[in-house]
Amino acid sequence: MNEREKQITRVSLIGIGANVLLAAVKAAAGLLAGSVAVVLDAVNNLSDALSSVITVIGVRLARRAPDKKHPFGHGRIEYISAVIIAAILVATGVVSLIESVGKIRAPEPADYTVYTLIVIITAIIVKLLLGRFVKAKGERYASDALIASGKDASFDAILTASTLVGAAVTMLWRVSVDGILGVIISIFIIRSGIELLLHPLDRILGVREDSETTRGIKALIRDSFPEVEGAYDLVLHNYGPSYAIGSVHIEVPDVLTARDIHVLSEKIQHTVFAKYSVFLTIGIYAVDTVDEELAEMRRIVRDTAEAHTSVLGVHGIFIDKTARKVSFDIVVDFSERDRAALSAAIEKDLLALWPGYNVHINLDSDFTD
Repeated sequence: MNEREKQITRVSLIGIGANVLLAAVKAAAGLLAGSVAVVLDAVNNLSDALSSVITVIGVRLARRAPDKKHPFGHGRIEYISAVIIAAILVATGVVSLIESVGKIRAPEPADYTVYTLIVIITAIIVKLLLGRFVKAKGERYASDALIASGKDASFDAILTASTLVGAAVTMLWRVSVDGILGVIISIFIIRSGIELLLHPLDRILGVREDSETTRGIKALIRDSFPEVEGAYDLVLHNYGPSYAIGSVHIEVPDVLTARDIHVLSEKIQHTVFAKYSVFLTIGIYAVDTVDEELAEMRRIVRDTAEAHTSVLGVHGIFIDKTARKVSFDIVVDFSERDRAALSAAIEKDLLALWPGYNVHINLDSDFTD
């Protein structure tokens, strides 16, 4: 077990212990006071303990080695565990909402005591501290499950605070407002649970990687290796918080030998993996370094294509004057609805300049920044 897994497990076990203890104390206080709100809050703490158990199980399963059925490993199980935790949060909010509506229809003032208030105030403080601690650890170790659990604990503190307000109103004016407060907090919890669902679901579906990572990888390749004139077509596939695979094309001088390119590709792979935990497959674009006429033709190709507003970039330009062939890639904005028409327009512009040439345009998507 690596340091990340140890820390996530440790934090989760702390959460389990804290929530089980809070659930027991709250349940006793709620039963003595005859407060449904406090008893429901205790049940909510048990659901939080379950969330932490799910986190521990998710981390353990996620570190299983790749096998024939899952050749890319099991890292995405962590995202699934985060989805389950967020779903539990939504379900808790729905149950709380139903119970709160019932209390509005049939209010029953509870008999709160000083002991009950001390338990509630202590629970609020513990939950706030636990929420900040768990969320901070989740952000540090890139664990969606811990982040969800941390936010859940903070929401629980708000929910518990509502029972404190209800207790104060009941003790002062003998009027029950638990139901109204419960409805407001329940809606807040449901909304927050839905928001927490979005991030891990995006990861499972295949969300765009953040700009800082993708731009950093391409800059690392360009800046660390003098032979590389450009890095393009970076595509990443995330298989867990700490592992991804992908591919990238690099432009290199056409004078490099196959051996040179082999050595360069290995160096790039090792450098990128060491910093970003991303394993890259390297593709090659050859750039003519001698013929000035080809250099001018490449400039014309780039300017012609980029004159179209939906073209975000041009690369991989290869021109064979003998075969009268031009081929290149263009990165097309997702807002472009007719990619075929765009390609045809660029081809027409180039054929007007070079009649008789065969123009081949590869349409890339704007996968990463």
